[in-house]
Parts: sequence; C-alpha cells; structure tokens
Amino acid sequence: MTTTAIVNARVFDGECVLPQTTVVIDGARITAVGGAVPEGADIVDAGGGTLLPGLVDAHVHTSAPALAVALRFGVTTELEMQGTHTRDNRAHIAGDDTVADVRSSGFGITPPGGHPDELFPEGFRPGPPPGADGAGPSAAPPVKPLCTTPEEAAEAVPRLVEAGSDYIKFMIDDGTVEGHPGLPVLDRPTLEAGVAAAHRHGMLTVAHALTLDATRMAIEAGIDGLTHVFMDRPHTEEIIELIAESGVFVIPCVVLNASMMGITGAGLADDPRVNSRLDQEWLTTLRSSFGHYRQGELDDVLASVGALHEAGVDILAGSDASYPLAFLGGVAHGASVHHELQYLVRAGMAPLEALRAATGIPARCFALEDRGRIAEGLRADLLLVDGDPTTTISDTLNIRTVWRRGTRAVEGRPAHSG
Repeated sequence: MTTTAIVNARVFDGECVLPQTTVVIDGARITAVGGAVPEGADIVDAGGGTLLPGLVDAHVHTSAPALAVALRFGVTTELEMQGTHTRDNRAHIAGDDTVADVRSSGFGITPPGGHPDELFPEGFRPGPPPGADGAGPSAAPPVKPLCTTPEEAAEAVPRLVEAGSDYIKFMIDDGTVEGHPGLPVLDRPTLEAGVAAAHRHGMLTVAHALTLDATRMAIEAGIDGLTHVFMDRPHTEEIIELIAESGVFVIPCVVLNASMMGITGAGLADDPRVNSRLDQEWLTTLRSSFGHYRQGELDDVLASVGALHEAGVDILAGSDASYPLAFLGGVAHGASVHHELQYLVRAGMAPLEALRAATGIPARCFALEDRGRIAEGLRADLLLVDGDPTTTISDTLNIRTVWRRGTRAVEGRPAHSG
C-alpha cells in the first residue's frame, strides 16, 4: 500500500492539539507523527484544516447499512448497546473499510416484557434477522437474557460472555419516560447479582437508566457506566456527588433526550453538510422525534451534563441512533454524533473537551487501545475537516476526508452551511 503523508494539519490527537503538523500512515497504521515526509509518499495537504482521530459513537443500535452511513460522517467506530454484532458475528465488518467498525453488548439484561419492548408496535421486528446484513448463515443467534431473579441474572452473564458480548448491559427502566409507566423492571437484588457476575468474568458493565432513581440504583449496584443521563428531574448535588465518587462514566445522549421531549433534528437535517450525506429515509427520521416525554426540560439535562463534567465525570458522546423510522426519530447515525458534540458544548464543555468525548475518552473507557488517538502504531482511523473544531465545534461537519484503517473512505470538500 502507498504511504500517505498528511501535511499542514492542525493535529488533535484525542487529548490535545499537537505542535506537529504532519501525520504519516502506511497500510492500516499510523507510522509517524511529525518528522520528515517519506520519499515517494502520497501527499495530502490539509491546508490548515484539522486532523482528528476517527470519531466514536458510544451508543447505537446498528446494522451494516447504518455503519456505512456513520462512516460518511467520520464515525469510524460504533458501540452497540443492544444488537447482534457480537464477537463472532462481525468478521465481515472488521475487514470492510466501507463501514464503521463495531463493538456490542449483545442484548441487554431485562425482565420479560421490560424495556425496550414498549418502543415498538405489536409484531414489529427492527432490522434484518441475525446474519442477513452480511454476517452469513453461520452467524450465531443472539442470547436474549430475560431475567427476573438474581439467579437468572448470574446465569445469563456467562452465556453473554460466551456469545461474544464485549460488555454487559442492564436495563433499569419502569417506562415512565417512554409513556408506559409500570413496565417490568429489574429489581435491586437481580441487578446486583448480574453486575457482580459480570465483574467476576472481567466484563465492563453499563446501565440504561433514564430517571434519577434508576441512576442511583445503578450506581449503588456497582455499575461501570451509564448509557444515558437522567431526564425526569433536575440534578441534585447528592446525585452528582454519588456519580462522581463512584468513578462511572456517562454517555448522556442529549440528542435522544431532546427527541424524547419532542425536539426534532430538523435544524441538523437542513444543514447541507448533513443532508448531502443522508438519504431521504434518514432525513425524514431526523426531522421526526420520539416525543414520549414532552414535559421534560432540555435545559435541566444540559445543566446535569455540565455539573457532571465539572465534577470530573468522564463524558462520552453517543447518539442512540438506531433505525430509519419516524417513531425512532430525531437522531441519525453519524450525523447525530456531531449534533451531540454541539450539545455538549452548550452544556458547558469546551470544544476541545467535547472532542475528547468522541475520541480518546470512549477509547479509554471501553479499552479500545488501538484507536481514539493519533499516535504511532495505532489504527489509521482518521478524520480531516476544514476549519478548527477545537475552537468552533460545528466545524466537525466540514468533512473533507475519512480514513478507515488507512483506506480513504470519504473524499471531497463538504457542502458548506450558510
């Protein structure tokens, strides 16, 4: 493969802006940051633009077509928080440089009839059957861990581990936010038993919790990460201190909370840098919303995210994008990560801090040691944009080139908003 040297770039390495302005890639890896341009290298002149690590969306529900959409927006890794892309079901994705890479929890631990069943019309089955999106007929069927007792939760964890889950997810949701109060929900002993079993197997644990009480329950049970920020009430000093002292990370998914409140992604969809990269089905979805919790206050959510960040909690960028369906609207793969970064800045994070939330921090929290940073020896998952998103966060949408394992997946200057 041809050696490529990206020159005259502002280099954000996933943590900070480097003094070096040249990055060299050879094959699938970064071979140098700074230094002389190798003789015979293919030169990409960044022209003062910004080179970033490929972005990580830390909360999705995905498919091969959705992974391709994500890559158009510089998202080179998606972290699936319910789905079928476990270890043995993604070999076709690992080597395909036309789609984002993926890691997966498999299916989350939940009671029979519990979340997320209430989100879908009766008889609806989202997405293709396992293996139908390119995994082939040998793809393993998913483990669906429906649990109501501590013993069942403890038994479900090793089955998920064996099936290739990269981390273990727990659903703690009584349906209040989704307009279905009274849903079956994991009780405290069952949650604790499941978390303890996961930790015995060396597995990272994450929890779906949309209310403050569910958040407290997850923290007290020893969870490692929260895949949402609570949205049913303003934060208190007590809950911020509890989360901060526990050491958990938080994937707020502000874009999802906004959608739950009936706030659509229409403004994002109107941006030519976005609509030039999405088909009509996704644009229609983006212009819709979940709309289940219209009494919620987005300013409260933003204040909670700001308080968590101020308290030193690791914040990760996630969209909760899933399928192009209007009733799952307000979010779209790839595009909504950029929207989330804008929300994180509105919550009080500096642009540089927001960029860390989509690069170095998720890579560290999910032990993705080969990506999320620009450094010698790491994967050449890279995003080149015009402008300076380290000071103007919306410049992340000025996408010029995306590399996935050193292969140019996206080329060409972006359409500019105006």
